[in-house]
Amino acid sequence: MKRLGLLRHAKSEEHQPSGRDYDRGLNGKGRRAAAAVGRSMTRIQPPFGRVIASAAVRAQETIDIVLDAMGRSAPVERVDLKSLYLADPDQLIDSAVEHGGDADTLLLVAHNPGLEELLLQLVPADPADELRAIAERKFPTGAFALIELDIADWSELPGAQGRLTALTLPRDLDPALGPEYAR
Repeated sequence: MKRLGLLRHAKSEEHQPSGRDYDRGLNGKGRRAAAAVGRSMTRIQPPFGRVIASAAVRAQETIDIVLDAMGRSAPVERVDLKSLYLADPDQLIDSAVEHGGDADTLLLVAHNPGLEELLLQLVPADPADELRAIAERKFPTGAFALIELDIADWSELPGAQGRLTALTLPRDLDPALGPEYAR
């Protein structure tokens, strides 16, 4: 069995002096949300064996804050890829297959709509699955999902289906973030 975590970057600043979307960092709410999600993740999942993150500034800041909040209790192998910036589900799967190695737990840190589409692709629709129904409505900035997959190797990920075992939304952890955080 493998566990795949999906973490959408936290809320970013509206504008960046360079004018490039890729360079936008986190805003204050995003930093608070990333810390809250990281603390929550320690109760859900021990440290991930490997992290594959978008090299975009907001994704890098998110994973740094999340790992700090998790306590960085174990060394984490981390791969930062420019190709994950706005990647579609197939690109995310290809990155997991290529860089997952022998890790039993893998965390992908990237962007929507790719992450949300990947989650919905990997977890089959089931009217009784409340977590999937929530994710289908909205996978907001800072959201974390954990999927269990009955596969022995990351090369089996294309076409695989799993179970959504955890879904963490920042607004559920910190009421101060407010409903506007879910945009």
